Formats: sequence, structure tokens, C-alpha cells
Amino acid sequence: VPLDDQRVTDDMRIRASVPTIKALLERGAQVICCSHLGRPKGKVVPSLSMAPVGRELATLLERRVRVTDSPTPTFSDLDMEPDEVGLLENLRFDPGEEGNDAEFAARLAALADVYVCDAFGAVHRAHASVVSLPGLLPSGAGLLLQREVEVLERLVAQTSDAFVVILGGAKVQDKIGLVNNLADKASSILIGGAMANTFLAAGGTDMAASKVEEDRFEQVRETLDRVTLPVDVVVADRFEKSALGTVVDVENLPSGTMALDIGPETISRFTREIAKAKTIFWNGPMGVFEWMEFSAGTKQIAEAVADAHGFTVVGGGDSAAALSAFGLTERVDHLSTGGGASLEFLEGKLLPGLVALAEN
Repeated sequence: VPLDDQRVTDDMRIRASVPTIKALLERGAQVICCSHLGRPKGKVVPSLSMAPVGRELATLLERRVRVTDSPTPTFSDLDMEPDEVGLLENLRFDPGEEGNDAEFAARLAALADVYVCDAFGAVHRAHASVVSLPGLLPSGAGLLLQREVEVLERLVAQTSDAFVVILGGAKVQDKIGLVNNLADKASSILIGGAMANTFLAAGGTDMAASKVEEDRFEQVRETLDRVTLPVDVVVADRFEKSALGTVVDVENLPSGTMALDIGPETISRFTREIAKAKTIFWNGPMGVFEWMEFSAGTKQIAEAVADAHGFTVVGGGDSAAALSAFGLTERVDHLSTGGGASLEFLEGKLLPGLVALAEN
């Protein structure tokens, strides 16, 4: 979760697991939650303590949440009252978590009788609490994890001739596998954001000073006939919030300028495709939506997805942030809590956390 001076600024991922926690509490379970925050790299980083998460969780559950001093206390150290919920300190404060250390997993297992995985946003990580812990305790999926998998399996099994995939963001390498895996299932794959620069440049378009990934050209060229690319973009002469944008045709970028958003004609073409869709998957903004001058593409695509009559699924990360910024979160059918995990699932990869649950 994002923090601002030790205050959680977006509690979506915490709220998403509340139904599972409440279901367990209602059935008489004593619940100890564990998770991670940031990348402390196996060291104690006070600014990445789970304390702010504990305060937010306590508000949502309307009961006391006891945050531990260590990722792996003994059960007696927890000293929990029957009506309390425990929350372990940041698992990544111990190198054993990301190292998938068996001893670290055993210390976690010693705290409980049953393991419930509700961390869809982490199931693509081969970490101790995700893949080793299920082998040490009777295990199952939480309500959130179950819903995420059901929705994504529905997309993978898609046979509709009106399945529209919208991809944006910065890096081609994060999504080229998704393009390959869904190309035969989707009726349209619409590409925007900085990754569109690489697709356009690989096809021979001069993208001037725009960010491109030249090392991905060969991969991208294999998919050019399967995607729909921008026909116009909003450019600026510098990457700054105060820069002024100008709409230009993609074939006529002025020297020294960079594409920072899709243009109005592209928005029009994309929204027409979205309006016809029966199923939609969107992951990644169309431009630098955090800056007003370059937010129109992402905002209008978000509104088109929210207005669509089809089944709408939005990946996590920046796409979720965009929906929140434009007040559209409640108007999509499913907002994933795991951007990276959802992409890897849709690429057809086996996610270590799901494999571990299936095996146990």
C-alpha cells in the first residue's frame, strides 16, 4: 500500500482481504495476518513497518490489531486476546522471506494450525510465506484469491469475438508475453502509453526523443500485425509536469519531442472498440496521467471501460491508481489486487503460490 508520512493513502488491497478475515473470525478462528511492505531487502527499515497497515486494518475490522515486533515471534510473545487480530511485522525484514528459507517458513508455521493464502498480489513470488508455508500446514485459498483466479480463468478461456485487451504503461518486456498469449483470443489488442512508442519505432516510425526499448524490437515486430497502435499522440519537448502538450500525427513527431499521451483520434478509435466489447481487460495507463496536460488519454479510456456494457477487468498498479484518481473504481466488474500476478497468469505462466496451494 502507498504511504504518506506513515499514513495509508490507498487501502484497496487491505479492504480486499477483509471479507476473508471476517469469515474466519465469524467461524471462531483466531487470525494472525502476515504480509510485506516495500523492499527492505532483509533488513529492518522502520519506515516500512506494518504499523500503519495495522491501524488501517483495525479501523476496517472494528477491533484491535496487535502488530508484532518481529516477523517471526513465538506464539506466547504475541500475547493475543481472543477478540484480537495479530499482524506480523514486515516479513521482508527477514532475509528468509524472499530467500524462501525453510527455517523461516517453519517459524511462521509454528504460529498457526491452518494457512489461508489471500495474497493474490504475491502468488507470482517464490517466497517463504507464499510457497513453503502451504507445505507445512493444512492450506486453502481465501475469498479474494479465489475470486481473482476465477476472473482470470474466465479471460484465459475467452472465445468471444468481442474480447478487447487494452495495454499501456512503460515497459514492453512486462507485457509482450501477454500479447502473444492472448493474440488468438482477443478481437482487438489496443496499445498505448510508452510501450506504444517501442511498437511504433519497431515498425519504422521515427519517434524522435520518445522513450523506446530498442532491445525489444525483434520481439515486437513479430506481433505488429496483431495489435492496434496510436495514430496520433500528445508530445512535449521535455519530460516535466509544466511542459505543454501538442497533438501530432505519429508520422510527424517534431525533432526533440517525446510522446507522453495518446491523441484524440486514437482515443476515438480505441473507445469505439471498447464500446463494442463483450469482455475487456485493461492494464497500464495511456500516458503520464499523473500530469493534467497528459491525462486525457488515460482518463477517457478509463471512462470508456467504466461505461462499457461488457464484463470489465482492470489490472492492478497504475491502472487501479488511474481509476481511483478519476473516481471510477466502483464502475468496473473486477479490479485486480495484483498487477504483476495478473499479467503472468494471463501469459500462461504457472504462479508459484497457486502451484503450492494445489500441491497441498
